[in-house]
Formats: sequence, structure tokens, C-alpha cells
Amino acid sequence: MEILVETIPTEISQEDNTHFLTVTGAEEHNLKNISVKIPRNQMTVITGLSGSGKSSLAFDTIFSEGQRRYLDSLSSYAKQFIGSIERPKVERISGLSPVISIDQKTTNRNPRSTVGTTTELYDFIRLLFARLGEAYSYNTGERMVRYTEEQIIDNLVQRYQNQSIAILAPLVRGRKGHYRELFQDLSKRGYLKVRIDGEITEIVPKLQVDRYKIHDIELVVDRIKVEDKDLQRIRSSVQTALDFGKDLIFIQNLKTEKIEVFSKSLICPTTGISYEEPSPNTFSFNSPYGYCPTCKGLGVEEKADVAKIISDREISIADGGIVAIGKYKKNNTFNYLQKLLAVEKDKLETPIEKLSEKSIKTILYGNGSDEKAPFKFEGIATQIERSYHDEISDTLKNWAANYISEYPCETCHGQRLRKESLHFKINGKNVADVTAMDLYEFYDWVLSLDTYFTGNDTIIARDILKELKERTHFLLEVGLGYLSLKRATGSLSGGESQRIRLATVRFSIKRYHLYFRRAEYRFASAR
Repeated sequence: MEILVETIPTEISQEDNTHFLTVTGAEEHNLKNISVKIPRNQMTVITGLSGSGKSSLAFDTIFSEGQRRYLDSLSSYAKQFIGSIERPKVERISGLSPVISIDQKTTNRNPRSTVGTTTELYDFIRLLFARLGEAYSYNTGERMVRYTEEQIIDNLVQRYQNQSIAILAPLVRGRKGHYRELFQDLSKRGYLKVRIDGEITEIVPKLQVDRYKIHDIELVVDRIKVEDKDLQRIRSSVQTALDFGKDLIFIQNLKTEKIEVFSKSLICPTTGISYEEPSPNTFSFNSPYGYCPTCKGLGVEEKADVAKIISDREISIADGGIVAIGKYKKNNTFNYLQKLLAVEKDKLETPIEKLSEKSIKTILYGNGSDEKAPFKFEGIATQIERSYHDEISDTLKNWAANYISEYPCETCHGQRLRKESLHFKINGKNVADVTAMDLYEFYDWVLSLDTYFTGNDTIIARDILKELKERTHFLLEVGLGYLSLKRATGSLSGGESQRIRLATVRFSIKRYHLYFRRAEYRFASAR
């Protein structure tokens, strides 16, 4: 739509205000007393040469005045937190509605930034899983359980009635050390026995275990025959064991020696593995509490690419078959390679495709695992990865970067989260499953949760689901239903980026509006 630049009458009619946005005497930046009438409820494009004042008119004049007027409508209490905005250099603007501005810049290119994180949908998904996710064991797939202290005691009495048991408190689980001081401390407290690597042992002076082996150690809190008359003793022993075991307790049937595990935290009933109580950070790939420890939440690993290191297997190492080191030179690297190849009766002049697999593996990844090797060689691929990740110098890092490629993380398989986080599910889906859906599928999944939750869970989920529905519906309305929440923002087109940012701005305005209204209410109540 063409902008009409004309002389603006002194008196502007109500009809003009309804149908036009009128700017009179704009002088912001390089504008020279510009007056325009822009039709409302239509798309208007401002075009012109670079430096002609397009942005000065659209952003620094029209948008700035619309923003200033909105903030002026807030109470004095709210204004003290946001300050004031200077009025743009313009004589008058009429017919102006509340405004939204999408800056002329691309979306965040950070590899950790996704459609889900940018639109804040992922924040609500993390909250939903933290509050209502069902935990499953990553070993057996069984539903994780948790017990109250009373439930532990009731189970114990029912299952072991008239049987002899040992009440054990786990102190050490799969760790090395001699633990001499631990045994001394337990002895001073009056305890007589511990269970070390499956064997009950008396605590004697100077008791210790092999410091170089991995051990499991439990304190024998009590050994008792379960009868109703001893209920108070059982209760006291269970409480003590839970204190020592940090909410974890083992019950051993002394006849069969079978161990049963009880916990006040999430625990697998078969293997005894336990999870910490989930929080939103448990499902964040930007937090050490949630991200995969191998790839640190990126979903990919940067490793040496053999195809880039060895460009042509038909030529020899001497002729430059290993691009990273070039053609033969008289230096230590080629001297080492020559000696390594000689072990397998290979030569530098032999085409790489005819070298033995062992020779190629040693050249790339070294001989560090071979204790009989006459000298240690790091390996070219290993050296490249070390130079790239350790950032010894910019020169080395830039050299190494030529031979590095991204591969899906072998630990999380590109799902970014630690295995515990991936074993919390809602309606059969974990967080990675949910973020892999396109927005059409995701919206249907969110709607299905209206009938999935029951009881108190419905109350907990209500506000979270409301936000998820509103935000997703808006993204569908602007035509982004084909995107998935895990899609990296760096891979979006310019149009997709702007629509994502439009959604972000829309909900930021809503959030700030609610914040100030609540602040005003609290201020008025205090008065």
C-alpha cells in the first residue's frame, strides 16, 4: 500500500482517526518535518533508499509513541519499575492503536536455542513433567515407587510376619575406599555389625576393606523376628535406618538372604536404583541437573571426521593421503608413522587402501592401549580432537576445525537429556517424544491431557495446560504448525524467525501486563 504524503489539515476529523493513522511533523533522526496518512486495518509497506528514514518513521516515531502511550496508562506504582520513554520528535500522531514491533534482526543462533525454548513452550513442558511426570526405571522399565515411613513399616510387618529379618541402612554404594574411619565411627555409636559386599561382618578394631576395590556397605541397624508385640522396636529401627540411609532402607530375609528395597524417594522395586525428586531443571538441556553428561545438552558430539582426515585412500601417506599432515616431510610425525607401519610390515609409500586395518586404526587413534608398544603415539584423529576441544591455541584450534564434524551423541542419541530425565512420562510420552512432535501433533497431545489427569492432578495441570494451549494455538494461527519444538532456531528461515519472535513478543506483553496489574492490586491493598 502506498503511503500518502500530503499536507495535514489543522483539524483532524473523527472519521480520519478511525480510518487513518496520521503523523504530523515527524523530525526524528533524519526525517525533515514529514507528515503522512497511513490507512488502518491494511498492510502498509514503507520502501525507499537506504538512509531515507524508513526505520525512523516506523520504529523510532510510530512504534515509540505507541509504546510511550501504553506505559503512560499504567499506574505510578508500575512506572517506577520501568522508567519513562522520551517522546519522539513529532508534532502530533492520531489514530494510533496499541503497537507491537518485531525488530529487524534474526532469531538467536545459539545451538541451545530451539523453537520450544524461544516461545517458552518448553518451560511449561518442563514444569508439567516435574509436577506430574510418572517415573520409570531405566533398567527394567518398571514404574518407580516411593513409600512413606508408615507404608514401609506396614509392608514390612505384613510381608515378614513371624520371619527373622535384618534392617539395613545403605552407607556406601559402588565406591572405592578402605572406610576405616566409617567403621570406627559406627563402633563408637554402639553398632556391632555391618554388611560388606553381601556378607554380614562384626565391627572389630581396625576393620577396613580393600581401598582399590568397589564396595557396597550397609549398617545392620537391627536383627529381629517380626511380631506384633515388637512393633515399637521395628518402628524405631526403621526410623534410624532411614536416617542413616538418607531415606533408603534394605530389608534382608535372614533365611533366604533375599534383599527388598524401600525408599521415601523414587526407586525401582527390582533393582533398587533411585531418582532424585524431579524439578523443572531435571528436564532442561541447559542445566547440569538435566543435560546429558556426554554432550552437555547439545545432542551432538564434535569428533574427528575420518573422511576429512583421509581424503583419498588410493594414494599413500607419503603422497599426502592424510590431508591433516600433508605430504612426507622429515619430522617426528612421519618418523613415528614409519615405525608404527613397520610393525605390521607396511610402508609410507603403500596406498592407504592396502594398509592393514590395525595400521590405519593405530595411525588415527594411537597405540596407548598397547602396553608392549616401544613408544606411545597419540593418533592423528585423537590429536585433532584434543586440539579442537582443549583450545591450546587459536592456530591449533583453527587447524583442527577443518577435520571436525558433528555426530549424534552416542549416550543420549541426540535427545540432549540424561537417561533419568528421559524416563519420566506423561500419557506414554517422555520429554524428547513430546518435543519431537510437530506443533499440530503437540496441540492434539495437550488437548488429550484434559481427560488424562484425574483428582488433584487436574488442579495442578489446569493452568499449565491453559498456557500450552494458548501459545500453541497462536503458533498454529501464524502458520508454523509444521515445525517441531526441538527445531533449532538457527535453522529457521527469515519469515519463520519473525513469526516465532511475534509469538514471543505477544506473550511477553501478556506476562508484563499481568505482572503490573497484580503489582497494582498489592500496592492498593497495602494502602
